[in-house]
Amino acid sequence: MSDDSPTVFVIDDDPLIRDGVRSLFGSVGVRVLTFGSARDFLRSTRPDAPACLVLDVRLPDLSGLDLQRELRESGIHIPIIFITGYGDIPMSVEAMKAGAVEFLTKPFRGQDLLDAVQGAIARDRDARHERAEIAELRQCFDTLSRREREVLDRVVTGLLNKQIAGELGISELTVKTHRAHVMEKMRAESLADLVRITGRLRSVLPRG
Repeated sequence: MSDDSPTVFVIDDDPLIRDGVRSLFGSVGVRVLTFGSARDFLRSTRPDAPACLVLDVRLPDLSGLDLQRELRESGIHIPIIFITGYGDIPMSVEAMKAGAVEFLTKPFRGQDLLDAVQGAIARDRDARHERAEIAELRQCFDTLSRREREVLDRVVTGLLNKQIAGELGISELTVKTHRAHVMEKMRAESLADLVRITGRLRSVLPRG
């Protein structure tokens, strides 16, 4: 199994549930790692690969909802499928509002869990790809000088070189030079491409 093979993490204090889920996903060739508690999961070394978390709501140390909150606050992005024998509507609403993919009540059909996990792993694969692209774009942005960033900010708003030169108090030729460097460093093939790239970065760029 390759290092980027999907992984299903299962956290449940019931060994029968852990064994059942392991057997279910083992039958379709999916890697499964099981844990009896949230703390065991947090202490583990996890594969750097697309994954999802099948998580019991009620656990002996840290509850499933508390673990969901802790992962979110720690910036750990793993789609979560909750399973529980004691679920209620407010609990499921809280879990889904916090980003859970699915909330299944025991006993659940194996196919329902398989479908939910398949969707969660596809979602995680897309999210990981998006984060990798954003990280690469951020690295490109970090190579820009202060002046090049000032030129970039104005180029993507549609200002002409002459207007940018007037705002920054530099020559139009200097603006053209900076603009060429921006296009090269940001790996943009056109103005439209540069605008698209900048738009994707706006959510992670520091303000000001």
